[in-house]
Amino acid sequence: MLRIITAVSALLISTALYAAGAGYTLTDAHKQQRTVDAYDTVFIEEMTWVEVRDAIAEGKTTAIIATGGVEQNGPFLSTGKHNVILRETTNRIARQLGNALVAPIVPFVPEGNHNPVSGHMRYAGTISLSLDTYKKLLEEIALSLKIHGFKNIVFIGDSGGNQTGMEELAAELNKKWNRDGDRVHYIAEYYDNPRWKQWLEARNVVEKKDGIHHDFRHTALMMLVDPMSVRMPQRVMKGEFSVNGVNLLPLDRTLKLADELTDYQVGITMEAIRKSIGKK
Repeated sequence: MLRIITAVSALLISTALYAAGAGYTLTDAHKQQRTVDAYDTVFIEEMTWVEVRDAIAEGKTTAIIATGGVEQNGPFLSTGKHNVILRETTNRIARQLGNALVAPIVPFVPEGNHNPVSGHMRYAGTISLSLDTYKKLLEEIALSLKIHGFKNIVFIGDSGGNQTGMEELAAELNKKWNRDGDRVHYIAEYYDNPRWKQWLEARNVVEKKDGIHHDFRHTALMMLVDPMSVRMPQRVMKGEFSVNGVNLLPLDRTLKLADELTDYQVGITMEAIRKSIGKK
């Protein structure tokens, strides 16, 4: 009976600590040791909970929450365009920062109204959230990470409709979490389309918009991760492997530009993250 009372008391104390935002207590289960080497990844969903715990203890206390989308992108690009790109950019950002892990990429974002239907919701395959639902989703993801010991939560978005909700929520959470010393950082520099366009134009990639929701940058970056996401073999066979008047062949040239542009975007994003975290 005494053991039962003690166990119940411990559970109540642990629950109270959770509610207070103090994190969880170190039970025998939490002391579980790794018996194999950790998997070399920065993506939380690919790690075991023990690997995440140990990474936090070793100083990886920055968590990146990246938002993508599921939307129409013309007849050639997969609806998960932004999610595909984020797999590469977030991997490079976290590895180069050295103290960061990446939360599961958030694929559900505001894409248009449900009633009346607007924006990308006019096209099959699009999934859209209201702004309130989107912000609540991000808030509870951020809270989960905070509870387990992440001190800096970084918001980056690969699509235009994602930015407002992240910016608003970062300000709201920083007010709410101020006493704990944990902070949320909205990094607008990641999404800077004019800058990436100028970078490409300086390398003789000049587009003439054809009215379809696609461009050279997104197509090339997707090709780095998965050529099938841009239907490369089918388009080459049909002689349609161009975008906005820019030929995507030769392949080596396009992939080289994509790799260099990704490094450029990652570098600017990392600088902005470090600057934001360094502020008092």
